[in-house]
Amino acid sequence: MDVYIVTGASKGIGEELYEQIRKTDSLVFGIARSNPKGYENFVEVDLTSRETRRGLMERLLTPYLATAESFTLINNAGTVEPVGKVGGLSTYALQQAIELNLTAPIELSNEFIGVLSKSKAKKQIINISSGAGRNAYEGWGIYCTTKAGLDRFSEVIRLEQQRVEYQVGIVSIAPGIIDTGMQKTIRSSDVDGFPMLEQFINYKEEGKLRSAEATAKLLIEWMEKEDLTTTDVLARLG
Repeated sequence: MDVYIVTGASKGIGEELYEQIRKTDSLVFGIARSNPKGYENFVEVDLTSRETRRGLMERLLTPYLATAESFTLINNAGTVEPVGKVGGLSTYALQQAIELNLTAPIELSNEFIGVLSKSKAKKQIINISSGAGRNAYEGWGIYCTTKAGLDRFSEVIRLEQQRVEYQVGIVSIAPGIIDTGMQKTIRSSDVDGFPMLEQFINYKEEGKLRSAEATAKLLIEWMEKEDLTTTDVLARLG
């Protein structure tokens, strides 16, 4: 049996990953702040809260240590907000974004690796990154920073895991421009705070956004064929 954990599983790519994986023989747990569709094997957790996310990996993984053939953590939950230029950002909003985009996946990955340290099963972490982590964009100071941090954290884990007997494979993958709620948030931004607004409106109008369903399908296919202990740790989805 293969065990998957998907964060941000109530909408967008996360929901599509959860839906497509659960239709296979694998066991998938969804994690999100809410579960509006009443999915099974779903944990309602506010990942911006350190108290509620503490011990989460241990609770989900421990029952399957003796039986699972593989464990996969997909750190997908994230937010593009706050959008705006540095100097006018809400302190609360930027703190929440850092918790969700960077601190939560760091803590979940740390616990995932720790709980599974003696397991001989296949183990892998997929961090959902962004081109914003590899390029600077005005108005996305926090988003760019947190995704860049996730990239570098993934690189460190890859180096560390090369020294252990039972490695955890890891990648930080940029999935491209996808037609999700995040894109709606971007298009509702103020041009003064986000000068690239018109470009992102054009992406939608010109049909350049890939669907969440198609993106999830591509990502699952990619995960199945790649060895996450040796493939490029900073990846892009074709």
